[in-house]
Amino acid sequence: MMKIAVLDMNDNRPNEGMRCILHAIRTVQGNDHLELSFDVFNVRGNNEVPGLDYDLYISSGGPGSPMATDDEWEKKYFRLIDQLFTWNKQNKRKKYVFLICHSFQLVTRHLGIAELSKRKSTSFGIFPVHKTDDGCTDPVFDGLPEPFYAVDSRDYQALEPDLKRMDAMGATILCMEKIRPHVDLPRALMAIRFSPEIVGTQFHPEADDEGMLRYFLTDEKREQITRNFGQAKYDEMMAYLQDPTKIALTESVVLPGFIRQAARALQPMNQLVRQD
Repeated sequence: MMKIAVLDMNDNRPNEGMRCILHAIRTVQGNDHLELSFDVFNVRGNNEVPGLDYDLYISSGGPGSPMATDDEWEKKYFRLIDQLFTWNKQNKRKKYVFLICHSFQLVTRHLGIAELSKRKSTSFGIFPVHKTDDGCTDPVFDGLPEPFYAVDSRDYQALEPDLKRMDAMGATILCMEKIRPHVDLPRALMAIRFSPEIVGTQFHPEADDEGMLRYFLTDEKREQITRNFGQAKYDEMMAYLQDPTKIALTESVVLPGFIRQAARALQPMNQLVRQD
């Protein structure tokens, strides 16, 4: 049995992300016939943080600012992150972690490996994401084209990486923001492998076409997008949501693939424990 801790970072606000994360776990469980169990922890809303008795930790996206606070949940959260890095340095049986958007931003700030700042305007929609050379060979993004498409929803951004600090800890940049030749601004970091067992994305790999389509079809969201970005942008996003090579492909590859990779890595350990 592989135990999964799902860290809900949504601060008690309605969201589609948690549904999609749990759907990814259940899909892998059903399709791969893996023995998986999961528990959900309301980190920001209830100060709930798991201990070290889980094999895989999935930390969700969430609303609001990822900048530093004195909130008790933040202290507990970073204590857990530090404990997971330390555990993996000291133990053969590793702990696996996947960080999504808000969680990714929090951890990059905590580790001091990138500049975190508020965007001039919200990034919201379906955009191309470009793999770096390391990303092209990383198993998490194997099976995705270059570029691939993902849901992006950010008021903040991690950019300007501290490459010396990243090299010292063995972290690598896997993906970058879309190329914008007409914009003289640095591109955001869209995915990092923080360690062999810990990966994060600044986009939402869990987002599915069904949920996003339902969301974009609401009168409020349609009016908001057309008002801010125009009808052509809205029509483009609707077309992307119905294209199986866009959001549906990313959703089927990234997070389910990471869960499968963790399960395979832990399998020899599970067999050793049973034999002992």
